[in-house]
Amino acid sequence: MLPDLILFGGMLVPILIVLGVLTFFIFIIAVMMINIYNRLVMLRNRFKNGFSQIEVQLKRRYDLIPNLVEVAKGYMGHERDTLEAVIQARNSAHGALETAAQDPSNPQAIKGLAGAENQLSGTLGRLFALSESYPDLKASANMLSLQEELTSTENKVAFSRQAYNDGVMAYNTYRQTFPPIIFASMFGHPADAPLLEFDSEAIADAPKVSF
Repeated sequence: MLPDLILFGGMLVPILIVLGVLTFFIFIIAVMMINIYNRLVMLRNRFKNGFSQIEVQLKRRYDLIPNLVEVAKGYMGHERDTLEAVIQARNSAHGALETAAQDPSNPQAIKGLAGAENQLSGTLGRLFALSESYPDLKASANMLSLQEELTSTENKVAFSRQAYNDGVMAYNTYRQTFPPIIFASMFGHPADAPLLEFDSEAIADAPKVSF
């Protein structure tokens, strides 16, 4: 009986050591996974918050455009097609923004917003170009005020968009590194977030016009 007890005791120590090592590694992996999950959530929330700032400024832009068109209509009655095109582009952009705001991580929604914004900027550029032929419109205090507000809003949009894109880059970079890339899909982060790219030349048209 004594040799059996000694043999059993001799085997018990290695088993406890193995179990202890396994428990330690499981704990380390669990802590690592929790940290990865929390950081992915934090970075995603950061770029989504950045998009919410873009949303605020774009809505401000959309609110200004109908007033701009109403003022222009009083001087540019013969340019109905251009004025209607601006309103239609504004409405399309507003709808695209609402779709993108529901999920800024959706590449198609962000792409749709960028396209709608580029279209809107193009129609605004044509409106401002035509307004050069209307001296009374250029001298209008209301138009001057609206143009100044629009320029300020465009600058805020650009600043907010840069902050959003910086957040997206931080999220994507972390998601692509090891080991987060192993667990990202498991934690509900299956793909990189999309950057929001505008046509800088088209958007710059509106602020460059001086009344």
